[in-house]
Amino acid sequence: MPKLIFKTAFLCFALALLISCSSEKKVATETAPQPPPKPVVKEAQYDTGRTAFQRMYLSARLWSADTKPFRLQSQFTPGAPTAEGKSGLWRASFASPSKKMMKLFVWSGLVGPDTPEQGISFSAEDSWSSSNSSTVPFDIAFLKVDSDKAYEVAQKNGGEKLTKKDPKQPVIFVLSWDATSNQLVWHVLYGENPTEAKLRLAVDATSGAFLRVEK
Repeated sequence: MPKLIFKTAFLCFALALLISCSSEKKVATETAPQPPPKPVVKEAQYDTGRTAFQRMYLSARLWSADTKPFRLQSQFTPGAPTAEGKSGLWRASFASPSKKMMKLFVWSGLVGPDTPEQGISFSAEDSWSSSNSSTVPFDIAFLKVDSDKAYEVAQKNGGEKLTKKDPKQPVIFVLSWDATSNQLVWHVLYGENPTEAKLRLAVDATSGAFLRVEK
């Protein structure tokens, strides 16, 4: 009998000790400090002109239901895959005939302290006149050829000579309506900005046909 009592007491003591250790371990686990979450590192995004334009067009429609585009332009940045007709920054200008106002929208895929925040931003309204030849709106149905295709055509018509000499040759794209010929035109400019371009080539944004070398 004493042996049975001793054995029972020993088992009870062991069980109590096990429960105590388990509870201490649980508390220690619950109160252990958690490592801080890793910061999300953003990567630069690059898109063709038509893709970026469609995003900005949706935002422009919220500004004015009758909005019409009249200009789309890329900005060259080092590292941009211009050979794919892409840019990390596109600017689109829209006019509202009912408001007689225009507004600039910007799509940015860039990252860095000196770049616009990723996404779409826009400027304040400015006055617009239908008589201004430099702000003639176009119908988006004419935009059938994207900037990547325009680049391919431009390369075959003089651009390749420059990119062979300099694989990092800056290229920018400008889309606008040519009121003289009634065409929507991609202007492929080999340079960091329009005023310093080494070569300017025009491509039909509807058919993809090469049009001319521009001065």
